[in-house]
Amino acid sequence: MKTTVALPHGPARWALVSLSLSMLLASLGISIATVGLPAMAQAFDVSFERVRWIVLAYLIANTALLVVVGRLGDRVGARRLLLAGIGVVTVASALCGLAPGFRLLLAARVMQGLGAAILVVLALALVGDAVPKARAGMAMGVLGTMSAVGTALGPSLGGLLIAGLGWRAIFLAQVPLGVGAWLLARRHLPAQPTAARTAPAWISSAMWRDPALRAGLAMSALVSTVMMTTLVVGPFHLARALGLDAAAVGLAMSVGPVVAALAGVPAGRLVDRFDASRMTLAGLAGMVLGALALSLLPLSLGVVGYIAALAVVTAGYALFQAANNTAVMAAAGASGRRGMVSGLLNLSRNLGFIAGAAAMGALFAHASAAVDVALAPAHAVARGMHATFAVATALLGVAIAIAAAGRARRYFSWVV
Repeated sequence: MKTTVALPHGPARWALVSLSLSMLLASLGISIATVGLPAMAQAFDVSFERVRWIVLAYLIANTALLVVVGRLGDRVGARRLLLAGIGVVTVASALCGLAPGFRLLLAARVMQGLGAAILVVLALALVGDAVPKARAGMAMGVLGTMSAVGTALGPSLGGLLIAGLGWRAIFLAQVPLGVGAWLLARRHLPAQPTAARTAPAWISSAMWRDPALRAGLAMSALVSTVMMTTLVVGPFHLARALGLDAAAVGLAMSVGPVVAALAGVPAGRLVDRFDASRMTLAGLAGMVLGALALSLLPLSLGVVGYIAALAVVTAGYALFQAANNTAVMAAAGASGRRGMVSGLLNLSRNLGFIAGAAAMGALFAHASAAVDVALAPAHAVARGMHATFAVATALLGVAIAIAAAGRARRYFSWVV
């Protein structure tokens, strides 16, 4: 007889909503600011080299504190620190929107990035307290969906706000969202046991000896490298190899976040229904198929072929994220180290993004054999993309090997 597992009470649902809004705030902080860079450069009369620090300051501050935030959440209480983080992001958003000068805007963006680090780490850490264990995969899928929604919504919402109200509105619009998230979290997030506040001061050696944790972090870094590659290489391929204008490039690139947003919750349900490790392999297999298609994609298939392959990669990524996040947070075990594990998981993801932007971007430029990729002919850009995604396919193959080894290790432990 088929049974379904539902959240036990209304407060659990609202607790998940508050965590989802936290993830939305963090992702909007990046994506909504990028579309405002030209307007801010003009408003403050600064160059592109300076104005891009509005994005970089947020990312650097966010990455630097991920593990520290996780450990601090374990010691002082994740719920308490999450509420503080939402408050920091909300106040920083107001300061960004009211900043009279460029330096003060940068300082407020650093503050916003620090607060966002608290949000992304502790939202994952608190899932175990907010929802039943049987619905953990669904909850992870919801958080992934909200992160993707923020990434997809940011540029379009930001463009509308700038056109109607000016660049300051892209920051001020986040204030009521932050207030709503804070009120919901304060009312509905469950209190944590005091054991969470007596955790050891730093990462225990037992954590590093956990093969499931090590495997999850390694796979997260590899997969994030590939996903950043799609963001770095994709616009050049669409513009130079396929001849799309800027508006069409933006529309084609939005397919990834939209697919991730649509696939997040179904992916989480699959994780709940089937084994998380099995769904990790399934997600990686889908990503391999998509990346392999991009490495072989002929120009004759045009934008339709590119979008189809990108959609396969992104759908696989959504399934992998829901499954791997669930498995890693389950490996955290006691609530006293969930924050630390969540911080490590987010750190591995950010390091993968950095590797994708730096190393894979350099590989793309080298493989295209062009002095300036932005001016390279179509065949050179296509050659660079094929080579880059061939390497991306190999990286995903390594991730599959790690996942398969983990399943084999668990199987033999059960047999013995």
